[in-house]
Amino acid sequence: MATYVVGDLQGCLASLTELLTRMQFDAAKDRLWFVGDLVNRGPQSLDTLRFVSKLGDTTRVVLGNHDLYLLALAAGVPPKNNPGDTLQEVLDAPDATALIDWLRTRPLFYVEDDFAMVHAGLLPQWSISQARALAAEVETELRGPHWQAFLRQLLGNKPNAWEQDLTGWDRFRVVINAMTRMRMMTPDGRMEMKAKGPPSAAPAGLMPWFEAPDAAWRTHTILCGHWSALGFRDAGQVIALDSGCVWGGSLTAMRLDDRAIFEVKCPQYARSSNGD
Repeated sequence: MATYVVGDLQGCLASLTELLTRMQFDAAKDRLWFVGDLVNRGPQSLDTLRFVSKLGDTTRVVLGNHDLYLLALAAGVPPKNNPGDTLQEVLDAPDATALIDWLRTRPLFYVEDDFAMVHAGLLPQWSISQARALAAEVETELRGPHWQAFLRQLLGNKPNAWEQDLTGWDRFRVVINAMTRMRMMTPDGRMEMKAKGPPSAAPAGLMPWFEAPDAAWRTHTILCGHWSALGFRDAGQVIALDSGCVWGGSLTAMRLDDRAIFEVKCPQYARSSNGD
């Protein structure tokens, strides 16, 4: 049995199918983990959701910002003005309710053995156990009967830093923004949501979230995605797997047992973007 972790799909099911063939993935014995953003910008968001949801116990998925955006649309949040979005086919599908219900019951953060999987990142103050507890607070809301109302309250970038005494919407918003949207932050742990380029182009006073010294989460190896400009990076304790498939880059997977890398080149699917 092997466990593979796959970077951001964003509706690129054809690339995933090719990658699984290259990996010689065996659904009868192997496992697939996904770092989030199953949907949006690529041409097969609906088919991707259907495919991954049918994998059953062989798969683990954490929610990404595009997955949460789909849930927000299903909850009645007005869509952004982004011609590159490819989510309407999911909302119009005859099995939309079942797919949305499956997606909203995925975790925000997943821990197994020495690995911890999150879409974007973790704030330096958070230990793995604290991050898991904070994610569980969000997951309880998403899985509950009032999930639509919950999602309608979560837009925004403030507050941009963690305080232990945060409550209510501020607390939820910091957790979700860190785990699904963060790339850069200040040395004192304030998130900056606008910078999207590579670390070499970081504005003055900002650094990648994973460079925070003495971060409490460093007891585990972090598996993440979200940052296509960063590309695939195995930094030892942080493995970033978004290699920009939807933008014409590649789709990357790592076999956790031996850290072997598998990759397929992707055609450019996305047309344009004014969001994350």
